[in-house]
Amino acid sequence: MRDLLLRLVLNTLTLWIVTQLYGGIYFARGSGLGDYLLAGLIFGLANALLKPILLLLTLPFNILTLGLFTLVVNAVILIIVASLTPLDVRGFGGALIGALLLSVISFGLNLLIGPSDRRRAR
Repeated sequence: MRDLLLRLVLNTLTLWIVTQLYGGIYFARGSGLGDYLLAGLIFGLANALLKPILLLLTLPFNILTLGLFTLVVNAVILIIVASLTPLDVRGFGGALIGALLLSVISFGLNLLIGPSDRRRAR
């Protein structure tokens, strides 16, 4: 349960950082913490449930592009999340750049907290 809450916080923090750094992804004015948490929750669910299916369906493109098509899949996930939450994305190009930023920032935050099995050993 603790890991799920940590993932929710990390997803929310990552989305917040990206909206602060990049103008192509933003929350409507007046959005509060609840809106960010909702977007983080739906983003995590979409990554856990939809992303593996989309990656499997696009496997030939991923092989041809040596994995770069995964960025397109991430952008589609971001557009889906934006359609279900107060998050707004400016076009597919905005989603593509946002997906790249989300990947880099999420990678950095995951490096900071370390793997989940190491946290359990403490």
